[in-house]
This record gives sequence, structure tokens and C-alpha cells, in this order.
Amino acid sequence: MPRRNRSQRPAEPSPPGGGAWPRAESGADGEWLVRDVSGAATTKTYRCPGCDHEIRPGTPHLVAWPAGDYGSIEDRRHWHQGCWASRGRRGPTTRRW
Repeated sequence: MPRRNRSQRPAEPSPPGGGAWPRAESGADGEWLVRDVSGAATTKTYRCPGCDHEIRPGTPHLVAWPAGDYGSIEDRRHWHQGCWASRGRRGPTTRRW
């Protein structure tokens, strides 16, 4: 006779738009909401504001936008994970083209 000792917790709802729930991060540049994006979930090419290089489809990265009342969808930026971690040391680059 099989045992049924699995927990019967209800499944958590998925966030709107798919992906993971954003986490709050704070730094010298303010409060941010940050969401990790898996490589399988990317289908477009983005430009990282930290290094000004492309983030190609299939590359895991993160999306960050300002927290609070002033953050909107237009404020979202896609960053390489290393560029986001070192943004306090070097800041965003200026676009060269």
C-alpha cells in the first residue's frame, strides 16, 4: 500500500507575466526591484546599461527597475548579472553609437 505523506499545501500563484517574483535591493543609487531571468525565458536581444554589450537570447540575466511610485515598465533595464553586481563601482556607461 503506497504512503501519502506529501504535504498538501496549495501551490503559490505565479507572478503576472511569467518568471520569478521580483526581490527588493537597495544601494547607493536607490531602491530597486530585481527579477532574475533564465536563459530559456529570453527571446529578444537587449543591451546592458552597465557594459553597453548585447544580452543575446538564451543568456541568463536580470531585469531591474526603480522601486516605489516612480518606477514603471519603461524604466526596466536588462543587466548582465556581473554588471549589476558591480554597478556601484563603475556606474552605467554612455552609449557609444
